[in-house]
Amino acid sequence: MRKIMTIATAALMLTACSTQKDGDKVNIEKQTVKLENDQMTPEALWAMSRIGGYQASPDGQHVVFQTGYYSVAENASHQVLWMMNADGSGQRQLTTDADNETDAQWLDSETIAFMRGGEVWKMNLDGGSRKQISETEGKVEGFMFSPDRKKVIILQSIPFNEIIQKNPDDLPKATGRKITDLMYRHWDHYVESIQHPFVYSVGDGFAIADEGKDILEGEPYECPMEPFGGMEQLAWSPDSKNIAFTCRCKTGLSYSVSTDSDIFLYDAESGDMDKTWNLCKNHEWGVVSDGTVPYEIDNLLDPTKTLKNQFVNTNLKDMNVGYDTNPKFSPDGRYVAWLSMERDGYEADRNRLCIYDLKERTKNYVTESFDSNVDDYCWAPDSKTIYYIGVWHATENLYRTNLEGEVKQMTDYEADFGSLQMLNDKQILAEKHSFTEPADLYVVTPGDSIGNTAASQITEVNKEILDQLGKPSVEKYWVKTTDGKEMLTWVILPPHFDKNKKYPTLLFCEGGPQSPVSQFWSYRWNFFIMASQGYVIVAPNRRGLPGFGQEWLEEISGDWTGQCMKDYLSAIDFACDNLPYVDRDKLGAVGASFGGFSVYYLAGHHDKRFKCFIAHDGAFNLEAMYTETEENWFSNWEYDDAYWNKDQTARARKTYENSPHRFVDKWDTPILCIHGEKDYRINATQGMSAFNAARMRGIEAELLIFPDENHWVLKPQNGILWQRTYFEWLAKWLKKN
Repeated sequence: MRKIMTIATAALMLTACSTQKDGDKVNIEKQTVKLENDQMTPEALWAMSRIGGYQASPDGQHVVFQTGYYSVAENASHQVLWMMNADGSGQRQLTTDADNETDAQWLDSETIAFMRGGEVWKMNLDGGSRKQISETEGKVEGFMFSPDRKKVIILQSIPFNEIIQKNPDDLPKATGRKITDLMYRHWDHYVESIQHPFVYSVGDGFAIADEGKDILEGEPYECPMEPFGGMEQLAWSPDSKNIAFTCRCKTGLSYSVSTDSDIFLYDAESGDMDKTWNLCKNHEWGVVSDGTVPYEIDNLLDPTKTLKNQFVNTNLKDMNVGYDTNPKFSPDGRYVAWLSMERDGYEADRNRLCIYDLKERTKNYVTESFDSNVDDYCWAPDSKTIYYIGVWHATENLYRTNLEGEVKQMTDYEADFGSLQMLNDKQILAEKHSFTEPADLYVVTPGDSIGNTAASQITEVNKEILDQLGKPSVEKYWVKTTDGKEMLTWVILPPHFDKNKKYPTLLFCEGGPQSPVSQFWSYRWNFFIMASQGYVIVAPNRRGLPGFGQEWLEEISGDWTGQCMKDYLSAIDFACDNLPYVDRDKLGAVGASFGGFSVYYLAGHHDKRFKCFIAHDGAFNLEAMYTETEENWFSNWEYDDAYWNKDQTARARKTYENSPHRFVDKWDTPILCIHGEKDYRINATQGMSAFNAARMRGIEAELLIFPDENHWVLKPQNGILWQRTYFEWLAKWLKKN
């Protein structure tokens, strides 16, 4: 294994495009590699280009899109902008030097705004006439121009010292942090600043004024919401008079135990924050706690109160206290749509599409007949139709709904759409990918049904690499579970598959715990490269995954070690019993996050099925995890109760009693533990504890620790090290005679 990788690495490094030094910056260009054979390697995977954001011009004639290039040698990436005609022709790179250029947005059909060096710039279609149009000392972190181009929202970070106190001025070199409440760190950083949206005026030539208005001035709340929120959490009304934005009006302990965010409407014309209106908790019907008696809360909130007072100091019972995110106005301005979860503290609740009628002050959920999540959506020009993507039976396809909630499926690909927007009055611009194809852009022409909706590919950013690779094949099976249900299970086969051979086989354990095993493309947990290295992959959509109805999804909550673990074993047993090419004597189990937890648990309950394990960023000790994780609503929902409560619920007791660390005495199989020290969701002590326990038990084990990575592995050389370590470990235990 190591010899093959060395040859492939040398070939890649010798044939990659050169980089040009520009001071301390590196102009990383598109990688053009020549491989020694048709096997996907870690180096080939990291040489691939990655499509990011994209946007169609107002006249629908052009598309600007962002692409990331990665250099293993430089351990860095370069974000560049490309332009093409709407049919994919005329593709040309607009970025000219080593600076990252991102977040392209059309100012008109001839002019593009973009981010560069923490400022907003503009350029023409050909990339010329470049000019900086903001002066914020490099503080721009996102932007969105109003439709009339007279105003612009700019995201900026402001100091936040409510939880981590500012150190005394006479101790400028002190590194300590005095912390007074929870949420002092989030995902991978300490929270010493938060983002606020500022509204700036725009003058001649799209020049942005020197000073902006903070629409959350004086409020200790973030917008967009950490850790992953961006400009999609804000929207301009078509008349440029209002801004809809997402906000969770909580800090500290209350923030850490709640997912209750809302959609607010800000009067951008007056700039008066006191007119900010909560669309989620006003002008609607709620229910009392027993869910039976309705009452109107239309006038319970005073619109003259500040945002903080009307949200925090008013005791409301509301049927919608979960995540509300990503607002979008209808083209005619009458409606605001957003994604809405019903229950507080439950991050994996069903994401419904909510429509608020600004004229009638009513709202309606229009995807109730779709028993799964809405993941992205866009309004059609008629303001009566919404196109959306959602997962069903392990694929992310295109659907449409009207204002009455009549849902219809539009595509049926064994692939995933990742995002979408309108290209013109009749067509959709979308990103699509699968287990065997990285992301590219497509033009979708909706029809009346699945059969006459067409998708045409308009980019092939990795064609040169993909054309050199042998392609795995994918099969789909419905596996009988121990409780008599059917479970969709993907089986990915190596390139040049020989049905008469026996192959080492991997059971893939999904994370989340409630994210789908749909047709994803990953630059770490990548089925293409696993199959190319000679493994069969068995990837079950076990209990707890979306796309099979809410009942299937929720069977995992409070039962992490019950039916979902039986489902894993049902999938691998089915493969061994029914697929003659699966070598039952060479099985491994691998996974990250909840998948890592699954591996740690299976290590004590697999009845000698597996010859090795790999767990990345997995929870090992659930009692420790309860207070270590930063978003405590997760533990509260999943575990049901704190471990210190002596009268805890039966569900909580079952959870803690079945924590993987309690079964280390039954571990008997080699295990590789991987963790990032900047992972504040599942702390690195979890992976270290699992490795230490294995070694103290005399079990063969390795620990791969990344001091500078979070819950993911993002740096190129760390990514290569991850892949090499992963495959070396598998080869050691599954490919030896």
